[in-house]
Amino acid sequence: MENLKVSSDALFILLGAIMVLAMHAGFAFLELGTVRKKNQVNALVKILTDFAISTLAYFFIGYSIAYGVNFFTGAEQLADKNGYELVKFFFLLTFAAAIPAIISGGMAERARFNPQLVATFMLVGFVYPFFEGIAWNHRFGMQEWLNATFGAEFHDFAGSVVVHAVGGWIALAAVLLLGARRGRYTKEGRISAHPPSSIPFLALGAWILTVGWFGFNVMSAQEISKISGLVAVNSLMAMVGGTLVALWVGKNDPGFVHNGPLAGLVAVCAGSDLMHPLGALVVGGVAGGLFVWMFTLTQNRWKIDDVLGVWPLHGLCGAWGGIAAGIFGMKALGGLGGVSFMSQLAGTVLGIVIAFVGGYVVYAVLKKAGGIRLDAEEEFNGADLSIHKITATPERESGW
Repeated sequence: MENLKVSSDALFILLGAIMVLAMHAGFAFLELGTVRKKNQVNALVKILTDFAISTLAYFFIGYSIAYGVNFFTGAEQLADKNGYELVKFFFLLTFAAAIPAIISGGMAERARFNPQLVATFMLVGFVYPFFEGIAWNHRFGMQEWLNATFGAEFHDFAGSVVVHAVGGWIALAAVLLLGARRGRYTKEGRISAHPPSSIPFLALGAWILTVGWFGFNVMSAQEISKISGLVAVNSLMAMVGGTLVALWVGKNDPGFVHNGPLAGLVAVCAGSDLMHPLGALVVGGVAGGLFVWMFTLTQNRWKIDDVLGVWPLHGLCGAWGGIAAGIFGMKALGGLGGVSFMSQLAGTVLGIVIAFVGGYVVYAVLKKAGGIRLDAEEEFNGADLSIHKITATPERESGW
């Protein structure tokens, strides 16, 4: 029976890793559909290459920082328990690699390709696992302090703060250092519209992310004996709440409608194992409205050129999710209890500070060292040109 449990756990978390890996196609198509046509290839190549760089950074450095485990042992040790530790690494890698995928959407259409790969290695190798270890592996004593001070540890079941808020706040630092796309805002204060190049591709990306998210959340249990249908239904209700409120507040705009479910799912990650489904519906609805409101505010009033709105979507909705777990996870509001509002607030703020400061340092150093932005000609002609030059040949008459 023990062997069956071990092999079942390995299969369970492997399937979760595959589902979250598929979500990276969602990130790619969401960005592909949002950017202008001249930048579509760049968006596709960035997401795939960032995942490859993330794998190396997390395998050699990040996983050890977060969990104190390295893979520099013999194959016999690695194969122990049906290789469970390896597939656990694979699963958590797909979370870590979401960080550069999130950032990519904010920096789209004017960021240089190679410096972004360097940033990916640094962020996934050092910044992200530092907070991941604090939140998910009791590193550095923070969880013990929160428990002693407020009566509960910081709770983030599937990464509202650890993954999404961290990615979103790093993206904000990068976008501020990078500056707006040329021509986006005029000296007279006018805004040049850059509408999505393909609503169908944007919608496809949103659907892929939405479906994969049930692996992201449910399989965060990491063992088949800990699986909970409550997580699945709470994810569903938050998705629905985010969709409908974004539809209403966004006045039927298709871009807002398809980001609404993502906002709800970002927010419910932290407390999806604790909340009542009605609480999850409210949390998702608030997130859907928060995204539309803050996306409009940042783009139009503050003139922060966050192309996909990743700071409102991941940074702010993720922070809301971390705090909401301390509200709707309480027994008084139908939750299972065992959470503290103050612990949730403190843990969320700590994640934001580590993400923004760490991201700012990484991108500021790269900006000083060699620049992180395309030159004017490359940006005008399209970021695709920064990753390849297509030469017409008889074998390539149709282009690609």
